[in-house]
Amino acid sequence: MVQIVEATQVDFSIIQALAYSIWNKTYVEIISKEQIDYMLNKGYSLNSLEDQYTAGHRFILLKKEEKYIGFASYEHHLEQKTKLHKLYLEPSEHGQGYGILMLDYIKDKALENKDIALFLNVNKYNKAKFFYEKYGFFVASETVIDIGNGFVMDDYIMEYVL
Repeated sequence: MVQIVEATQVDFSIIQALAYSIWNKTYVEIISKEQIDYMLNKGYSLNSLEDQYTAGHRFILLKKEEKYIGFASYEHHLEQKTKLHKLYLEPSEHGQGYGILMLDYIKDKALENKDIALFLNVNKYNKAKFFYEKYGFFVASETVIDIGNGFVMDDYIMEYVL
């Protein structure tokens, strides 16, 4: 049985552990290990997760049986849109509809909050782009973001109209 659990601050250590596990399997072919470590330390420290939560990010966990296998975070009302900040799933669980389950949940929350679209950033070389396109997202623009320490995020900004 798979279920979505709304996460709170007490779950941040679970989110952090999942991020370290998933990122080190997913991004190693896309960005350097140094950039992976930098981004994990910057975005997934317990303090950073707390700051994100305080700023309005909402987190969900995906639980299969008694094990957490994925997570996502989103934020409402950014120009009447919901931003999908994170959506990660253990690679061994890909292809089973779990990513769609999390996206559907976030889409429903966006509709409840009267937002008109979802949007996200995805690395230009991440295979997840095809997952989002299959769901109905389209590339709205491109961006290169300087994240410090000599690293950049080279992303597509994708959008899904509700």
